[in-house]
Amino acid sequence: MPWKNQGGGPWGGGGGGGPSRGGPQPPDIEEMLRRSQDKVKRFMPGGAGGARGLILLVIAALALWSFSGVYRVDPGSQGVELLFGKYVKRTAPGLHFWFPSPIGDAIKINVDRTNTVQVGFRSSSDASRSSSARDVPQESLMLTGDQNIIDVDFVIQWRIKNAADFLFNIRNPEATIKIAGESSLREVIGQTPLTGALTDQRAQVDQAAKVLLQEILDQYGAGVQIMDLKQQAIDPPREVIDAFNDVQRAKQDQERKVNEAIAYRNDIVPRAKGLALKMIQDAEGYKQQMINEAEGEAQRFLSIYTAYKSNPAVTTRRIYLERMQEVLGESDTTIIDQGGGTGVIPYLPLPELKKRSGGASQ
Repeated sequence: MPWKNQGGGPWGGGGGGGPSRGGPQPPDIEEMLRRSQDKVKRFMPGGAGGARGLILLVIAALALWSFSGVYRVDPGSQGVELLFGKYVKRTAPGLHFWFPSPIGDAIKINVDRTNTVQVGFRSSSDASRSSSARDVPQESLMLTGDQNIIDVDFVIQWRIKNAADFLFNIRNPEATIKIAGESSLREVIGQTPLTGALTDQRAQVDQAAKVLLQEILDQYGAGVQIMDLKQQAIDPPREVIDAFNDVQRAKQDQERKVNEAIAYRNDIVPRAKGLALKMIQDAEGYKQQMINEAEGEAQRFLSIYTAYKSNPAVTTRRIYLERMQEVLGESDTTIIDQGGGTGVIPYLPLPELKKRSGGASQ
């Protein structure tokens, strides 16, 4: 029965049965239940006691519950179906039906989004290291193959390739990727000399660390695809940066001197080779000339000898006359045959004698 405030009680205002002088009356619970039952009866055909109405109500509730098992996987995502919390299968983009909760569950994971992990620094930008980035030396200081220390900041870009493995095989995927990426780069840097790590081998270091990181995550069954691993900044530690810069400047001077020496060598060596080749060619030409002259003289001697054998007297006289012509042709002596006749006036070539005497004195 409804609760009534009786006089004389703890809230009463004294004897008698008058109304209480306190605050508002508490709600009538029985009346609220009765009104709720009346509303339900209006929606149930055949009255509250009809078995048919109750069955229809149960069927409607089951239909609504079953319809909640329909779900949609968006493009670029994967669905993961669970039955009593146990993994069953993955689903592709589109409409699917699965046991509704609490029997089954469907988790949808975006596998097209590229995620970024920063190692060695923290900044608000995920794409690159900014001037306001905070350095994390416990992650970035690494030992090179020639026992030098460098400060390496890098980023890892990754995507989910298997949503089920990503959800259930590792507890904290992002932290695992960061630690494995740091370990991979440390291993590669530890096999690379300082000069190569700072200059011409950076791309090879990035690629080798990416491959090694992917192998580690595949062994873990992480369900992750590494898209890129790229160094953002690589420098010596701040404590030795000045000394390192001095060493780098000295190396640059050394390279400059070497390049100058190479340029000088490239200029002088071809000249020397050209001069040597010219001398060799001149010697070859002189040799060929001497050979040809010797062969000519030999042929001339043989021809004279052949002629001499056929007619020795004529050949001897001809040789004698030719030789005397050569000798007398170069002589300055003039022979006058007195028996040859009269009218020959002796002539003394004084100008020619003066020239010859002057040339001899010089």
